[in-house]
Amino acid sequence: MNINDIKRIRDITGISIDAIRQALLKADGKIEDALNILKKSGAMVSVKKSARETGEGLIFSYVHSTGKIGVLLKLFCETDFVARNDQFKNLGHELAMHIAAMSPQNIEELLAQSYIRDQDFTVADLVKSYISKLGENIRVGGFYRLSL
Repeated sequence: MNINDIKRIRDITGISIDAIRQALLKADGKIEDALNILKKSGAMVSVKKSARETGEGLIFSYVHSTGKIGVLLKLFCETDFVARNDQFKNLGHELAMHIAAMSPQNIEELLAQSYIRDQDFTVADLVKSYISKLGENIRVGGFYRLSL
């Protein structure tokens, strides 16, 4: 295990260095296997956190460059500390853009859709990855998509 492998995985996932080291040890130093281990453990983290109350959050807006599609999104988290975090804000922006592009009808459909930037990921997987990175429960509270 070398520092460059740890840094590479950290850049990809944003997960703690200790968790990356443990995954690399379990994967005998193989980066792809370590990423799979981290992905599975991230899913486990999100399941554990899903019962926690989400009383904070932000409202995000996105208007497409044509000015003919707009989205308002409510995204909840547990604390105002995370709500002010740039990673949380990035997630809100990505979700609003996805909604503008893919026009889901409800939250369940949104979460089941393939993420527009990575078809191997669902939107639910994207949210789970941010739950793992930020250490808090995150949920979509609702959205409105307007178009001309």
